[in-house]
Amino acid sequence: MKELSSAQIRQMYLDFFKSKGHDVLKSAPLIPKDDPTLLWINSGVATMKKYFDGSVVPKNHRLTSSQKSIRTNDIENVGHTARHHTLFEMLGNFSVGDYFKEEAIAWAWELLTSEKWYAMDPDRLFITVYPKDQDSKKIWKKVGVDPTHIYEAEDNFWDIGQGPSGPDSEIFYDRGQAMNNLSEDDPESYPGGENERYLEIWNIVFSEFNHKPDNTYEPLPHKNIDTGMGLERLVSVFQHAKTNFETDLFMPLIEKTAEFSNGYEYGKDATVDVSFKVIADHIRSITFAIGDGALPTNDGRGYVIRRLIRRAVMHGRKLGIEDAFLYKLVPVVGKIMQSAYPEVLEQADYIKKVVQDEENRFNETLKDGMELMGQLINETKEKGLDTISGKPVFKLYDTYGFPVELTEEFAADNDLKVDQAGFKKEMQAQKDRARAARSDAKSMGVQDALLTDIKTPSEYVGYDSLSATGVLKDIIVKGKVLNKISDGRARLIFSQTPFYAEMGGQVADTGVIKNSTGEVVAKVTDVQHAPNGQNLHTVEVRSAMVSGEEYQLEVDIKRHNKVKKNHTATHLLDQALRDVLGEHTHQAGSLVEPTYLRFDFTNMGNVTDEQLSQVEQIVNEKIWENIAVTTTVTDLESAKKMGAIALFSEKYGDVVRVVSAGDYSREFCGGNHVENTSEIGLFKIISESGIGAGTRRIEAVTAREAFEYLEGQNNLLQTIAVDLKIAKTKDVPAKVESLLDNVKQLENKVQSLEDKFASQQAENIWENVQQAGGHTVVAAQVNVSGMNQLRQLADQWKAKEISDVLILATKAGEKKVNLLTAMSANTVTKGLKAGDLIKNIAPIVGGGGGGRPDLAQAGGKKPAGISEALKQGVQWIAEQER
Repeated sequence: MKELSSAQIRQMYLDFFKSKGHDVLKSAPLIPKDDPTLLWINSGVATMKKYFDGSVVPKNHRLTSSQKSIRTNDIENVGHTARHHTLFEMLGNFSVGDYFKEEAIAWAWELLTSEKWYAMDPDRLFITVYPKDQDSKKIWKKVGVDPTHIYEAEDNFWDIGQGPSGPDSEIFYDRGQAMNNLSEDDPESYPGGENERYLEIWNIVFSEFNHKPDNTYEPLPHKNIDTGMGLERLVSVFQHAKTNFETDLFMPLIEKTAEFSNGYEYGKDATVDVSFKVIADHIRSITFAIGDGALPTNDGRGYVIRRLIRRAVMHGRKLGIEDAFLYKLVPVVGKIMQSAYPEVLEQADYIKKVVQDEENRFNETLKDGMELMGQLINETKEKGLDTISGKPVFKLYDTYGFPVELTEEFAADNDLKVDQAGFKKEMQAQKDRARAARSDAKSMGVQDALLTDIKTPSEYVGYDSLSATGVLKDIIVKGKVLNKISDGRARLIFSQTPFYAEMGGQVADTGVIKNSTGEVVAKVTDVQHAPNGQNLHTVEVRSAMVSGEEYQLEVDIKRHNKVKKNHTATHLLDQALRDVLGEHTHQAGSLVEPTYLRFDFTNMGNVTDEQLSQVEQIVNEKIWENIAVTTTVTDLESAKKMGAIALFSEKYGDVVRVVSAGDYSREFCGGNHVENTSEIGLFKIISESGIGAGTRRIEAVTAREAFEYLEGQNNLLQTIAVDLKIAKTKDVPAKVESLLDNVKQLENKVQSLEDKFASQQAENIWENVQQAGGHTVVAAQVNVSGMNQLRQLADQWKAKEISDVLILATKAGEKKVNLLTAMSANTVTKGLKAGDLIKNIAPIVGGGGGGRPDLAQAGGKKPAGISEALKQGVQWIAEQER
């Protein structure tokens, strides 16, 4: 076996399958595109769904990749096991209806054992097969595998539910008994058993069945090959490492962390090693996720990033690292991965800033967490218990980032234990909530062979003309291909078409189809791409249409031109946002409609009104500069050299279209655009908001819609001027400011009168002190405006020491009640709490509330219950003496 670096191992894999006719795909971003079933890209095949379910047919049916992936479902295992990671790379080769078992098995064996490639010792390789898949077993023997090295295993069947499924073969590498954690004669010491000797390095799935919705299986119309080989564990084999962490993928990070630590070294103490491993693992995920557009937040992907950062910081503290340090590891990750992912180093400054800001924020939060920890320990001891409850331990873990093992350490220092069962119960409840919130869409669709098999050539000519003749090639109705149709809904493919198929955020064209006499025979309502790339027209048929005949296809020009203006405006907006917010900002989605545009983009914080105004001004300046918009068709590398902005989430072919607005904006784009920015006329932002973790959304209008929007705003302003009896609209702001000042003065006067009225009422209610058991109580309904006045009365009561307990209520509306309870300091020391009292009487007025031991408040919806609530409150006080 050769001595290889991780970069060499990755490249050799890709080179091998490239030599077998595979296209090498660049690793897709970790944030899935158009897949609600996934929070992250979690495997190599996750990026191949559209090919395997037949919704898209790739140009080359042989594909290979090294796909970065994230899985955090059992994050607690990281650092404690030899090969568990949150971020990993999956090497894979894929056949979409092309080669099958013979080639997949032969090539796997060649890559692993050939002297030209990995040169592994065949005697160290073992294979498992599905018992019913005797074909694979025969092929493994045929390529040279020792029959005694082939094992049958019932679980060798890959099935994730509805969609493609099939038997698989796993390949194991024998690392030798010296690496084993079991005795050689242990029942689990075999390939596929729970042991450290036989390491699974590759899984080859023979996807040959459709798992149907009714849980039956039928042969796939097009059989596929899907393989996965974890780079990290493969590197551990080549580098003779006991775990994945003692490899060139992790050791530079571990060594750098040791420099920051308080004298700790890796490999000296197993407990300390866990912290080194967690930090090295987590910073890889953090770096790549932020580089792909995720930001730390309180939900979704952002929550995962925040949690990883906090776990790593806490483990840093266990190594004696008090200050922010994670951000300093970002360039180390970039250098390790530079050969395959140069963009990490290119974005290092941005990623570092995000990580450092979050570290600093967490260090502040940590103070609160430490205080809560102290309270938990004290409360547990005060109650005479020896175990801290699982629920607050989970809160420490979930809210403050305390690993449960750290809480256990603090507890142990105080002779306490942690309720692990309660903690796990809360953890499971959170997982259940997350699972319930996730889309229930299946991971992959069932193959539709009909559209996949239609390979009729079809050309899009809409860049040059919005009217064209085309021969009707295919008529598809309800899953069948017909020769003719007289009415109803159908999907049509023509030899050529001017209709744009929805793509890249631009909506599809609509229009009509005419026959040779000029009669409108169909109305085009939508156009999408068929699996083999043809424009698939969804139509409402009005008159007979026959396959093989020629028709006139006419796009709705007025609608199309409005879409063009909005599309070009999104390009100008994209660049303007970069100019104002920074180069870290990039497009996260768009929608180009005839009447408006929507543009999603990444940004760490809110966008100020001033920044929005700047962006809007820049876009309009570019419109008024009459900039020519040009399109260049060129190869991918030339386009990149031109400086064209590419969406990292998109896959581009060898030939690409670059749309340029002079020297200002230059982007990869297959959509339709104006010839000159002046055609857009006017650009107006109508809203800006946050839509998710680190993602903002702008909605805007152009041309006529922008004018109509501004005209509407002007009409509204004129109406206000008339109502305010002002001659000129420009004087409206000053008049409004004057009115607001008057309102504020009147509010102050009202507040003063209400306070005076409340004080007058107080003189009366303070005289009515009741006895309730051993306590004195004031319980009364007062006529004040709300909770503020009740609190003022409570302040007076407290200052004058009128009674032990205070219960006040007021009717604050037809269906609104405010309640307040208070206890004197002496009463609180006797064990009575205002919060307990309010919880007992609030339901009587149809509400609920809480508060401190000395003061609590509540709201309700049943004013009729006030009298009974006061009565019950006094009774509750009396009962506390018993």
